[in-house]
Amino acid sequence: MSPRSRSRSLGSTVVVLVGTAALVLTGSAASADGPSRPDGIAAVHLEQLDRGLVAASTTEGVFLSWRLRGNEVTERTPAGLTGPDFHVYRDGHRIATVTDSTNHLDPTGTGTSRYRVAAVVGGDEVDLGAEVSPWSAGHRDLPLRKPADGVTPGGESYTYSANDMSVGDVDGDGQYEYVVKWDPSNSKDVSQVGYTGPVYLDTYELDGTLLHRIDLGVNIRAGAHYTQFLVYDFDGDGRAELMLKTAPGTKVVSYRPDGRVAFERYVTMPRQDRAAGYAHTDDYRLSPTGYHDHVVDLFLGWHRHPEVVAGRWPATLEQAFGIAPRYRYPLSRADARTLADYFVDVYAPSRSSRNDLRAFQGFVVDGPEYLTVFEGATGRELQTIRYKPGRSDDGLRWGDYAMSRIEPGNRVDRFLATVAYLDGRRPSAVFARGYYTRTTLVAYHWDGRRLTEQWYVDSGWVPMSNPFNDSPHGRDGTDPEFATITTQGAHSVSVADVDADGRQEIVYGGATIDDDGSLLYSSFAPLPPGSADPGAVVRVGHGDALHVTDIDPARPGLEIYMVHEGGTNAPYGHTMRDARTGRVLFGDYTGRDTGRGMVGDVVPAVPGSEVWPAMPPNAPDLGIGLFSADGDLLAPTTPGTNMSIRWGADMTTQLVNGTATTVLQTPTVDDWQRGRLLSAEGTLANNNTKGNPALVADILGDWREELLLRTADSTAMRIYLSTEVTDRKMFTLMHDPQYRADVARQQTSYNQPAYPGFYLGSDLDWTRVPVPDYWAPGSVDALREALDGYVASADVAAPAAGRLAADLAQADRRAEAGRADGAADALRRFVRHLVGRGVSTAARTALTYQAGTVLRMLS
Repeated sequence: MSPRSRSRSLGSTVVVLVGTAALVLTGSAASADGPSRPDGIAAVHLEQLDRGLVAASTTEGVFLSWRLRGNEVTERTPAGLTGPDFHVYRDGHRIATVTDSTNHLDPTGTGTSRYRVAAVVGGDEVDLGAEVSPWSAGHRDLPLRKPADGVTPGGESYTYSANDMSVGDVDGDGQYEYVVKWDPSNSKDVSQVGYTGPVYLDTYELDGTLLHRIDLGVNIRAGAHYTQFLVYDFDGDGRAELMLKTAPGTKVVSYRPDGRVAFERYVTMPRQDRAAGYAHTDDYRLSPTGYHDHVVDLFLGWHRHPEVVAGRWPATLEQAFGIAPRYRYPLSRADARTLADYFVDVYAPSRSSRNDLRAFQGFVVDGPEYLTVFEGATGRELQTIRYKPGRSDDGLRWGDYAMSRIEPGNRVDRFLATVAYLDGRRPSAVFARGYYTRTTLVAYHWDGRRLTEQWYVDSGWVPMSNPFNDSPHGRDGTDPEFATITTQGAHSVSVADVDADGRQEIVYGGATIDDDGSLLYSSFAPLPPGSADPGAVVRVGHGDALHVTDIDPARPGLEIYMVHEGGTNAPYGHTMRDARTGRVLFGDYTGRDTGRGMVGDVVPAVPGSEVWPAMPPNAPDLGIGLFSADGDLLAPTTPGTNMSIRWGADMTTQLVNGTATTVLQTPTVDDWQRGRLLSAEGTLANNNTKGNPALVADILGDWREELLLRTADSTAMRIYLSTEVTDRKMFTLMHDPQYRADVARQQTSYNQPAYPGFYLGSDLDWTRVPVPDYWAPGSVDALREALDGYVASADVAAPAAGRLAADLAQADRRAEAGRADGAADALRRFVRHLVGRGVSTAARTALTYQAGTVLRMLS
């Protein structure tokens, strides 16, 4: 057997002769009329992944599942995708050859068996993966190190539980590491008053080794809307970084392999902040007294506020509150305090009985805000810049005081984040602030040394005649281009190539931002009879759930399915829209907040995917329920809406159910027609009524998704694997650019499923599946690792090894510099040098194939 190695294949046809065997490597090249891409390695950058073999004990035997990498796909046929066959080994003996899938059931295997899988091309083994032993009970626990309990300044005790997750290959070994967010038990929505404990982000190996912990500190509040963390290889070095919002007090603790602390450091504060007296020991959380003093200071400066000076807001606070004039401006501190007392004790309660501003505490409405890039493997800070845009104020200009519910720190602190391939090649980080009123997005490229802003989108402030009593929702902002994107955002964000130009757009709820940062469209529709203003043309508006993929394969392009919460002020409660134009294809007016919605192939007898909103109590009266992809009502009842998962062997969609409210429910995987497929005993879902898993993603094994849930005591993250045998041969979904970016943003705000950029369902037309065309940074390193293995086994002798290693070193340098032709020339020399003395037939065969797959990515 040859040592563990990796293989790749993609691009134009390469024929390599090895002895008497011919390895014919075929794949799809970019079409002549396809989109143009940047100079250098002209392909989207995705991870180089190992075989991902996993074994699990079942009642029928041992189930095995492994990856078909995207660059190993050689052809698409009406019957499915083709690529290498696979030899399956148990305890060193070959037990099966698998040709039509990437899974196998070994009925005679036991819990002590050891398995390996080898890729086979032309009868030759070209890639033998690592050996694994079976998981017990179809799942594996990743041990976690829970943070210590704490006490708030108000004396409230809190504990920690594992929450959302993401994955990335932080060390370039072809295997994923796991980033876990820890939420305190007093985590809050941005509209909820109270202190929270700090948030932690841990990075683990699969065996539970803790690499580092990021302590966000007291100046980042805990809750679903505050910390959106991106884990991705942004600079193309084959190793993932972490990028997220930070503040004074954020620090990293990095650990050695033996568990000892390697270093502990705060993020770097800008020189101007240090000079201004800011320090990492600062605590900007407001106490009730602190908030009252904050209001006094706000009122003291009322005459200087830009909106007052411009004449757009009332000149006096008495005019704003609708009371008789009494005070001279500028206000004295005594008068400002009297007005603050009136505002807190009289005016605010008169607007709503829920406005108890004397109890307002725990919010952070002042102090510096940063964006930091961390090295994924060690947690080392790579760069810290100011977060853009800053909050500007405590939400006054964002509309947080304008509604009947006065909620300082609410609309101003709504954050979203995603990864997007804006140039069709390199991943960018996109961070956003706001979606009810002012709406902003900023895109960054990370080159390994510094962040470069690519574009900035800002709707501008939403005009208000009175910031204390004038609803800002549904109004245009002041920016001439982006005015209409206000009130269009969702509690998530998606990326997709909606216009088929090879570059991804940002689907920001009811609006879509083009790859260059321009506005592609903002969707409007007329209000129907029975609404607040029949006939008025208004935004489709904000919503809690957003899904973008090819939902209806019978029509060209992608679709957007979204639910909307505008009630009688929204033209629809749920919509299916054309992703390219934003045009509504179908939908229903509900007259209420339609809070959830989902997409999936849950009725395989009906073409395409089905869509459905959450069911209000009297949904049959509204005529909504389960819909086909072309808008036909299929049933008055619907599946769940917490999270979907691709769990079935037939490519149908299943649902993950089970909430994490005060009545804790065991999460389950349910099929709309077959019933319950899994009851995840001993685990819990996250985020209260959202009831979402920590992560749903194709992180191991074949193309189906794994389910990751915290154990009930948060001592581990439990990974569940579907063990249904499938005969469908599909590449790992992580090698689809939209799906991979969606996995990175899944943890953002209200977690939404990840979708590929093509239709994936039980009635899949295989001839329309896009064969992945990508470059995997680290591919040459993987080839070097394979060579090292053959040198260690004496399959490659020392004289030949030196020459081959020099070829790979040159190929690596040129690939890192983006010189595709130069890298390809070095790899061709590597292949020629394999044909000679000192290289065994097995090593020559495997290394030639693997070099060919890298060449095809470069072509």
